[in-house]
Parts: sequence; structure tokens; C-alpha cells
Amino acid sequence: MGHILKCISPIDGSVFAEREALSPEAARQAADRARAAQVEWAARPLRERIDLVRAGIAAVGAMNDEIVPELAQMMGRPIRYGGEFGGFEERGSHMATIAEEALADIAVGEDDTTKRYIKRIPHGVVLVVAPWNYPYMTAINTVAPALIAGNSVLLKHATQTLLAGERMARAFHSAGVPEAVFQNVFLDHSTTSTLLADRAFDFVNFTGSVGGGRAMEQAAAGTFTGLGLELGGKDPGYVMEDADLDAAVATLIDGAMFNSGQCCCGIERIYVHESLYEAFVDKAVAIVEGYKLGNPLDAETDIGPMANIRFAREVRDQIEEALAAGARAHVMHKPEDDGGAYLSPQILTEVTHDMRVMREESFGPVVGIMKVSGDEEAIRLMNDSCFGLTASLWTADIARAQRVGDRVETGTVFMNRADYLDPGLCWTGCKESGRGGGLSVIGYHNLTRPKSYYLKKTT
Repeated sequence: MGHILKCISPIDGSVFAEREALSPEAARQAADRARAAQVEWAARPLRERIDLVRAGIAAVGAMNDEIVPELAQMMGRPIRYGGEFGGFEERGSHMATIAEEALADIAVGEDDTTKRYIKRIPHGVVLVVAPWNYPYMTAINTVAPALIAGNSVLLKHATQTLLAGERMARAFHSAGVPEAVFQNVFLDHSTTSTLLADRAFDFVNFTGSVGGGRAMEQAAAGTFTGLGLELGGKDPGYVMEDADLDAAVATLIDGAMFNSGQCCCGIERIYVHESLYEAFVDKAVAIVEGYKLGNPLDAETDIGPMANIRFAREVRDQIEEALAAGARAHVMHKPEDDGGAYLSPQILTEVTHDMRVMREESFGPVVGIMKVSGDEEAIRLMNDSCFGLTASLWTADIARAQRVGDRVETGTVFMNRADYLDPGLCWTGCKESGRGGGLSVIGYHNLTRPKSYYLKKTT
């Protein structure tokens, strides 16, 4: 028997699901099946591929009543939030809607003697490595446009959400997408690396940690396999003196605490103009003190356990180190905090960038809040990070937001919003937050290659 992958439920530490990882030989066979099936799939009319992907998305939606408690069991998100289908459908449907225009030939010119144009050609076999924090929404970012563009797809999910890929594949197959064209695969790290080194894939989209992204690049080194990498983040919010204070507090604290802080673009540090600082902190603390920590299967729970005890341990370590260095904690320890996966949410002030909690990714329900004198100080602090995924700016002045946003080193600039992926915009990062881009027209460009045609009509 091969390596057994086990999903340990954060609710009680029990084994919720387990699957046997494919052997290197079986994994290679799956990739070979995908390659063989891709040619026929790409030859189908674009409209047919679009319709089949739309039907697959709808089939996932039909499973939502089963998916929501299953996610709670696997990674701890409370059932009260209803799962991921809203964002899943929004992203997939948008990519289906723009496909014909995004994939259309680019006409360069035609006259009596020549015709010139550029086609978008599918890469071939695409590997999608999806994370556990939003296993459906992050996967569909690439799965939908990759299939629509004419690629075949192998989907590898994190062990923490072991069953998500199985459900997606089952739904898409029921809608008519051929089984060899969209395969869910259970792979361990070693086999994944071996397949990358052997050029089993033509493009890989990976969402996960910085360390995981480095491992993917190292495995693919010298193969010239294209990589899209969405990695870590330490996303800042900046509240200017003219901001709508109540809206800023509500949105930024929700962005910091939702999903137990386990969001790719969650808010992990907040800079508030000195004129609003005290009021912002008071309102933020009141919100977090009202949260109910508990079993995610309880409809009253606002914050469930973190997905794994080791994730919670890292957040506790960052908080304790900050407190030892002079930070101030504002939220009382909640009785449901068991010292394990169940972790009390926390707001810290009197923090500095000498503390790990303001520099390193926390990926948990903690946020540090600092007072700033104005734009120059805020920009310097926002850019004082090895990450660059999103930044959330709060002001009534759109021109000011644009000026500040132009100077912030980030993939996305929000004004008066946070923690959201607009599928019409490119989802991308800079620095250690990754490279490449998903969603939008650019997402299609990254999942295809350009092929130029110079057709001379006369000789």
C-alpha cells in the first residue's frame, strides 16, 4: 500500500477522511491520459467547452448542502457562512462570459498579399495545486479558464481538504466533461516533484506557502514549465483621516478575522491616522469581543478552530513574542480556547515592525494596529514587507487613493474595500506573494501561449 493521506479534523482531532496517494507510476499514467485526451478536448468548439464548464459549476452548487458541513469538518469554517459557492460561481461564470473575447484571434492586419494574426493556444496539461483555506474558490480560478481554453486539468488539493477535489471532479464529470480531461489526483510532495521534473505538465498553478512555491520552482528548474504562484501575504489596511470610520473598522476587522484569519488576502496589519486611532481601536475591540469561538457545526459560531494545531501554535507564538516585546493585547482569552486548534482572536497595539507579528505571515485571527501621522509614514510601513498581495486604503478621496496606491508595492489596491477577488481584475502579487496572474483576461493569457501567423497569399 502506498502513502496514506489523512485529513485530521480540527474540530476534535479525529481522522475525518483518508485516501491513498498515487504511486509515481500511477500518477504518470494519469498525466498521460490527460495529455491524450487534451487534443480532442481542444478540438471541440469553444462554445461547447464553455457550456460544459458552466454545467459543472452548477453541479457543484447542487452539492452545497453537503459541502458546507464537510468543509467545517475538514478545515473548521463555521457553517453559518454557507460555504464558498457564491464566490465559486461568480468567478467561474465571469471567466465563461469573457472567454470568447479573451481567446479570440488578435487581428494584426490583412491586405491583398498577406494576412497576419495571433492565436491563443492552450498549453496542454495544467496542474492546479489548490490550498485548504478556500479549496473551491481558489481552484475554480484556474480550473474553469484552463478547461475553457482547451487544456486538460489535473487537480491536487491539500490534504486538509482532501475531499474537495473529488467533489469537483464528480460534479464536472456529471455535467459531461470527460473524466480524462479533468482528473482529481491524490499526490504526495515527492511524486508531485518527480512529475514536475519529468515535464509531465505544461503549466502549473500553485496556491500556498512561500516555502511551497520555492519547492515548486526548484522541482521545475530547467524544464521551462510555466508556473503561476500565489503565495504568502501580510496585507495592510490604511485608514486616512477622512475615512468613514465605522465602515473601515467593520470591513478591516472582518477581513482580519473571517475564516479564523486564514485568508490569502486577509488583513494582517492596520495603520490608522492619529486623529482616528483611539476610536478605531475601541470599535475594533468591541467587534472582536462579540465573536463566539466554538464548534463550526454550531450555527451560532462566528470563529471556528484553525485548520490545524500547528497553525494555531505559530499564531500563539507570534502573539506571545509581541507581548514580551511590549505589545498590548486588547481581547480577553475566550473560555473555548483550548490551547490547541481553538484560538482566541486578538487585537494588538503598541506593536512595531521589529515584531514577527507585523512582519511574517500570521494566517490567523490576530491583527496589529499602529498609529501613523500621514501618507508618507503609512506608505513606508506598508512597503516594509517582503510580501505584496493586496492593500486596503480608506478615504473619501479617490485621487488620493490612486496616488497612494501607485506607491504601494502590491498586486491589488482596494479603496474602501478589502479581502475580495473581483474576477474582472487580475489576481496577482509581487515580491514573495508570487508571480503570474489569475482571473480576468490576463488569466486566459497565462493559461495559453501566443502563436503568430504570417500568411502570404501570393508568391
